Amino acid sequence: MLLLPAAVTAANTRAIESFDFNWRFLKGDPSGAERRQFDDHAWRDLNVPDDWSIAGPFAKSNPAGGAGGFLPSGVAWHRKDFTLPESDADRRVSVLFDGVMANSDVWINGVHLGHRPYGYVSFYYELTGHLRFGAGQTNVLAVRADTSAQPASRWYAGAGIDRHVHLIVTGPVHFTPWGVFVSTPRVGDSRAAVRVQGEVTNQSDAPREISLRIVLRDPAGRILATTETQTQRIAPSQSAQFTQNLTGPDPERWDLDTPVLYHALAQVRSGGAILDEYSVPFGIREFHFDAATGFWLNGRNIKIKGVCLHACASAFGAAVPLSVWEQRLKTLRALGVNAIRTAHNPPAPEFLDLCDRMGFLVMDEMFDCWTVGKNPYDYHLYFGKWSKTDTRDTVRRDRNHPSIILYSAGNEIHDTPHAELAKGILAGLIQVFHETDPTRPVTMALFRPNASHDYDDGLADLLDVVGQNYRENEILAAHAQKPARKIIGTENHPDRRTWLALRGNPPYAGQFLWSGVDYLGESRHWPVIAAGSGLLDRTAEPKPIGYEQASWWSDKPMVFVARRIASAQRVGEDPGFTPLERRQVLFPDWTPKNSAPHVENVEIYSNCKQVELFLNGKSLGAQTIHADASPRVWQATYAPGTLKAVAWNNGKILATDVLRTAGKPAKIVLKTNHKALADDWDDVAFVRAQVVDQHGVVVPRADNLISFEVSGPGAIAAVDSADNSSHEPFQARERRAYEGKCVVFIKASAPSGRIAVTASTPGLKSGTIVIPIGNPAAARSRPAKD
Repeated sequence: MLLLPAAVTAANTRAIESFDFNWRFLKGDPSGAERRQFDDHAWRDLNVPDDWSIAGPFAKSNPAGGAGGFLPSGVAWHRKDFTLPESDADRRVSVLFDGVMANSDVWINGVHLGHRPYGYVSFYYELTGHLRFGAGQTNVLAVRADTSAQPASRWYAGAGIDRHVHLIVTGPVHFTPWGVFVSTPRVGDSRAAVRVQGEVTNQSDAPREISLRIVLRDPAGRILATTETQTQRIAPSQSAQFTQNLTGPDPERWDLDTPVLYHALAQVRSGGAILDEYSVPFGIREFHFDAATGFWLNGRNIKIKGVCLHACASAFGAAVPLSVWEQRLKTLRALGVNAIRTAHNPPAPEFLDLCDRMGFLVMDEMFDCWTVGKNPYDYHLYFGKWSKTDTRDTVRRDRNHPSIILYSAGNEIHDTPHAELAKGILAGLIQVFHETDPTRPVTMALFRPNASHDYDDGLADLLDVVGQNYRENEILAAHAQKPARKIIGTENHPDRRTWLALRGNPPYAGQFLWSGVDYLGESRHWPVIAAGSGLLDRTAEPKPIGYEQASWWSDKPMVFVARRIASAQRVGEDPGFTPLERRQVLFPDWTPKNSAPHVENVEIYSNCKQVELFLNGKSLGAQTIHADASPRVWQATYAPGTLKAVAWNNGKILATDVLRTAGKPAKIVLKTNHKALADDWDDVAFVRAQVVDQHGVVVPRADNLISFEVSGPGAIAAVDSADNSSHEPFQARERRAYEGKCVVFIKASAPSGRIAVTASTPGLKSGTIVIPIGNPAAARSRPAKD
């Protein structure tokens, strides 16, 4: 939720402070570390979010194994000292954790506040009654997180306080956590109905006469409507629900290309005084799933072209600066992606804010298992006690995001062979979803449904939208069996067979490809530490399969050239047989190992009607687009020089792609698309280092060890490459080039100035780039929490 800017916030209503700074950290489990007086002076100082596991080292012996990327796990403590003014002594004070991985316990001044096992959910604790106020009266917040029991996940999950933390101070009468819900039940061209629901609690010692005042603002900040609810009397220690309907004239609709956001300011009022307030960003849009025609958004029938994303981001682990996600989403959008599945857990809340601003559709997923585990120490141990609480809290947190179009109750759930058990669990979860947010449908990613008879025993038909992983023919047959079923692919291979199943079947609402980006973990064997199933590599660079997907999904004219050295790895139709460590058979270069004349298999991906291929200026012929979506292929006799593809429609050239033969390495070139860098935790600059020849062509087999130096008010946040078998540390000042490339991530350490980044290696000319520090749009302030 977005707090109203301080300049217009009523006095003594709600204050929110970032609690990210000045923590102390220890990996270990000392006795008594929860006590306020505990001596932690020797602990390491750090800020959060922080994922301590990502520092490594990689080791085959680490208990998390290949599933956890061969990275370490264990118990760790965080402690934070803080003071509060005397003026807060009669107010309510809470702490909000956006996520702690995992099995967290929290204490304030030695008092245990609670335990949360699931590392992906946000949670509040009230500190009131356990605090000290005034100058010199120190409070200590202590957090213990435990990932020692392994294996506990099928992918890398991180460790510690890996998301943001917030301190929230309100008066005794205030909105409950995540207590305002804004929906748009009817949307038309001339007006939109806006419904604001608020839950208010009275923690004072007297009854209060309370109303809600609602102010609706358009995307430009202009007031569209103001109204106030009827007054309700709220007794001490009780809560009350308020509902108010408003009308927004001439609505600007939130959509993929126009993700405009309105704001509803909700104020708790009593006798003319404002007791609490915050402003909720929301989108005005209408969407629905139709059994015969698929997905509709604002009156348009569109295909959901989605990818699955895990919560980690390679060098940053699970503590991901927002600009890293922004770069990844921008690159995926350029390939035609319009939707994200948060596999297989709730994401950080600012990720959803970003999807709102960028116009991505989201499937918000809850669990990877229910009561039948996939690992000895995964969430199945806690599901019975915590699943409904975690679901309810997550939906309350996320329900105002216009990007979310589906909730998912689980991924490839192994309870489903036990039909009555699974149906009971699913019905209970759906009830929680619908009671907390009746505006969105619920799906789940069915696992081998024909084997477990989900389409016959009634389980699939409990879902608002039936989802299935892979086996596209099965879900299409299930729809043919019952044409009233609304269907979607919840996890699919990025290949032509998958695309044709979606393209040729109107009821099939969309698909989510596995996966959007390569990710740490889910390794089948050492020394591999990451899964290579992404359209992008771990540094957010598109792979050839990403461009092939763009030739099917993107609306913008494109063409891409690659050499194929072998047939594609055969992909099965079954979950569990996804090739996560694909052998590389496609190379986007014209520098084969064999420099003698020989035949090269040239594969071209394009959505244009005609493509012509030229080698050193000589045409090798043109081909029209294939009705079966297969690539256009040439057998070209290799000669060093330039290979160029030209794509056109109706005689007009719309796109080109050029490959050039590389010579010997000569220098390092640095590139970044960051025009300015903000002094903010969530802003980092991608600086890409390329080993090139004297003509600037990337040398594809260069593996030089590149050293980075920074001058000016900045620092190296991490280094990385696309090598899924590299065990180099991410927190370092050097990285070995992989296929001629690597990346260094830079952060600012002051509000202004210029940062110079230099890359060097023996025998090559160094490269330098300068990044100004400013306030770029990419470094948006995070919305404050409610």
